[in-house]
Amino acid sequence: MAKKDKLIERLKSRPRDFTFAEMETLLLSLGFKKSNKGKTSGSRVEFVHINLTIHIHKPHPQNTFHKYLINKYLINEIVKELERAGLI
Repeated sequence: MAKKDKLIERLKSRPRDFTFAEMETLLLSLGFKKSNKGKTSGSRVEFVHINLTIHIHKPHPQNTFHKYLINKYLINEIVKELERAGLI
């Protein structure tokens, strides 16, 4: 099983510890382009696909390992959007 497939399965299980780095890797492997919208964007990151745009705020570290965890509600919304677009 490829890394992309493992990340898709992990995302679909809606884990509480899905990191920003994992999300970024997955979205880029699905053909999204990353845009920080210039130097004034702060923590806002935009991932753009042909007809789908996903906006994510890069979260602050949540634990001593400095993982940037994605909020559960955002994971649910991203899964819905990716499924609706037929990407996962």
